[in-house]
Amino acid sequence: MTTGARRRMGVEERRQQLIGVALELFSRRSPDDVSIDEIAAAAGISRPLVYHYFPGKQSLYEAALRRAADELAARFVEPRQGPLGARLLRVMRRFFDFVDEHGPGFSALMRGGPAVGPTTNAMIDEVRQAAYEQILAHLGVGDPPARLELVVRSWVSLAESTALLWLDGRRIPRAELESQLVHDFAALAAVSAAYDGEMASLLLRMLGDEPADGPFGDLVDRLGALLPKVPAGAAQPAR
Repeated sequence: MTTGARRRMGVEERRQQLIGVALELFSRRSPDDVSIDEIAAAAGISRPLVYHYFPGKQSLYEAALRRAADELAARFVEPRQGPLGARLLRVMRRFFDFVDEHGPGFSALMRGGPAVGPTTNAMIDEVRQAAYEQILAHLGVGDPPARLELVVRSWVSLAESTALLWLDGRRIPRAELESQLVHDFAALAAVSAAYDGEMASLLLRMLGDEPADGPFGDLVDRLGALLPKVPAGAAQPAR
């Protein structure tokens, strides 16, 4: 009779279970506050058995981070169909889903700490690079000019810092921040277009496919409602 007996896991299956358990704990609390004993108890195994699969908490943390980094990078993958504004909004919703699910761990990772070393920093950079490359792919640009690289990398950093600030009290509705970040991308591109003809062409192409009721159209409406309130002469060039 085997009913009720605990099934013996293979080596890789047990490793993946421990990674999943650790990631869940690291998602709720800072990795520095999670002990090997807690991980072992959550996995239903002994402390020595954890060390059989991982030499220490740092290696387990890095394995959990690897899974989280791959998952976070995948949130930026979006079919290249339809208006860009709608695509970016879907990406931001999935990004904030991840932030919501892994709040304390995401915050501890991005803000640094004793658990963050060269390996973890390299994985963070991989996520940022994956997000950067995905956005370029959506723009249909393979070899970005310097100003476009600045816009996209600045926007990826802005999304990251916005998420960290949101986690500290969640004082702004999440849906508003998701829309605002899409608007931020358009604003960064528009400012750059004011200085560079190549960026201006890209911006016009980007906006040419946008519907009036899309995220970028919403930004135009909001700015249009604001402009009449600007004091007379405020936007006049200095003499």
